[in-house]
Amino acid sequence: MEGLDTAGAVAQTDFSILALFLNADWVVKLVMLGLLFASIWCWAIIVDKIQLYARTKRDMNRFEQVFWSGQSLEQLYQSLSDRGSAGLAAIFVAAMKEWKRSHEQGASSFIGVQARLEKVLDVAIARESETLEKRLGFLATVGSASPFVGLFGTVWGIMNSFFSIAASKSTNLAVVAPGIAEALFATALGLLAAIPAVVAYNKFSSDANKFIGRMDGFADEFATILSRQLDARERKQRPQQGGQ
Repeated sequence: MEGLDTAGAVAQTDFSILALFLNADWVVKLVMLGLLFASIWCWAIIVDKIQLYARTKRDMNRFEQVFWSGQSLEQLYQSLSDRGSAGLAAIFVAAMKEWKRSHEQGASSFIGVQARLEKVLDVAIARESETLEKRLGFLATVGSASPFVGLFGTVWGIMNSFFSIAASKSTNLAVVAPGIAEALFATALGLLAAIPAVVAYNKFSSDANKFIGRMDGFADEFATILSRQLDARERKQRPQQGGQ
């Protein structure tokens, strides 16, 4: 009869997700709320990054197609400078601004112009890289810390179960089961937050590195193009200086 009473008591216990949360200790509740918030914020970042990376890839492909189509750099610069740009377009606009500024000021040192252009390209790449990698650190933190936070909630819940056993002086399953269920639910929430965060971080980090690699490659090619133009300008000025 005692076994039947125990089974009946366990069966009557509400093990729904809401009941597990409401009946949990306040420490376990804080753990659950923290993990739930982290999971929601991770998914918000994931959705934002999916949209950002898709848009970045589309814009990069479109820009490279136009850039290598033979259109003059001046026309491309005028069309892009009138609106906000990102990715390769932002790097191009930043370099062209420095190029035009140096040309308008009549810079005499071509080595100095080239050094400034390379610096501008590096700064523009760093700025675009920061945008691509923004909030990825949060995904990494959640992915590494959430299982341990959930484990802390589990340990705390099991401790409460043992306290309940000691207080009731009974090893009845009806006494232990709710606390253990709450503890395991905390572990489940930790994994629920960690698994998508780890997968998304690895995927987005790989994509961001590919985008940064494309930007580095374009910057090198564009710096080479501008360097050729600098050499051409320098050769044109040499006969004039010799004639004077």
